[in-house]
Amino acid sequence: MLRDEFFLPAGADGTPHLYFCGNSLGLQPRAAEARLRQELDSWRDRGVEGWWEGAEGGWLGYHRRLQDGLAAIVGARPEEVVAANALTVNLHLLMVTFFRPEGKRRKIIMERGAFPSDQHAVQSQLRYHGLDPASDLIEVAPRPGAATIETEDILSAIEAAGDELALVLWSGVQYYTGQFFELGRIVAAGRAVGARVGIDLAHATGNVPLSLHDWDCDFAAWCNYKYLNGGPGAPGGLFVHERYAERPDLPRFAGWWGHRESDRFLMKSDFHPAAGAAGWQLSTVPVLGMAPLLASLPLFERAGGMTALRQRSRELTAALYADLRQLEGVRLLTGEDPEQRGAQVSVYLPGHRPTLEKDLSARGLICDYRQDNLDGSGGGVLRLAPAPLYNTREEVDRVVPLLEEALSANLN
Repeated sequence: MLRDEFFLPAGADGTPHLYFCGNSLGLQPRAAEARLRQELDSWRDRGVEGWWEGAEGGWLGYHRRLQDGLAAIVGARPEEVVAANALTVNLHLLMVTFFRPEGKRRKIIMERGAFPSDQHAVQSQLRYHGLDPASDLIEVAPRPGAATIETEDILSAIEAAGDELALVLWSGVQYYTGQFFELGRIVAAGRAVGARVGIDLAHATGNVPLSLHDWDCDFAAWCNYKYLNGGPGAPGGLFVHERYAERPDLPRFAGWWGHRESDRFLMKSDFHPAAGAAGWQLSTVPVLGMAPLLASLPLFERAGGMTALRQRSRELTAALYADLRQLEGVRLLTGEDPEQRGAQVSVYLPGHRPTLEKDLSARGLICDYRQDNLDGSGGGVLRLAPAPLYNTREEVDRVVPLLEEALSANLN
């Protein structure tokens, strides 16, 4: 654990809050300010010459400073990843390349209840191609009465779609329930029927071990501001398998930062993509937006990598899960199997509690609460994410007592 490497939100008396919201926005690494200051100083002292002068040869190759760290976290080769654009932008860019409906192979499959931005992106892509989400989007749902989705149901749906399936777009970790899907099996099933397979890793990157290259998936995209602690609105990341590294013929929406570096500044109209994932960049690299990631990514290596963090995450999440099970009148949406959950436990709380999130924050627990109405009571779902880089077992043990206090005072 590298807790001392982060700034922890604190109360008026200086006591650190319990921060269990890393699934929404990770904490600020203490080294982020120095990284930002370095680039601000270069801008101040060099102006435009900062692009080719200064630390590590200037800003022109800034994205390459992040490749090794990101590749290690997502289980890829450095040239297969790039920090660029934003999550939904990347999903659209990658679907332009990898969703190519033709003939009867035109359907997309995803989980029901995926993050709304994913639903918006997929539905709009279908409509862009003149297709109808009502008939060309297949959504796999939990079984009646269940909150999580059985792997066998996913695989069966892929097999049933068969040669009508153009794309499988699945989540790594389901944002609402915290379910960690069996991605290797899902990728294999999709490719077996001839479909392209992409993964939205927004809630998985930096949370669970991943093996994008070995799973042989076609593409993936993620945000860098959750478990990767890149700061609010940090640029996203994307993965494209190396088999597409030298494929200038692939259709794509191009931008000049995706042009090969050797002649990018000759300002020619013909687009020649950079090799690997870098060819899906669009606009000039946002140096100030990426700088905090240079402070965060080395912490994952110092922690022993994702395997070590996963072990610690299992321990924290198991303890939290066991404590939450003792609460009366609530329903845990996250599954009991530790293999199918990441650093998140989602719990459904019946009753209308519009100020619960603020009440918990006032008591020193920062987490995420979303109104839902699963049982008709006007209740909502509390998502608690014990991030292994900075949360402790002692903090986990304090969550349920604080929650009980807030629940008893909040029902109306």
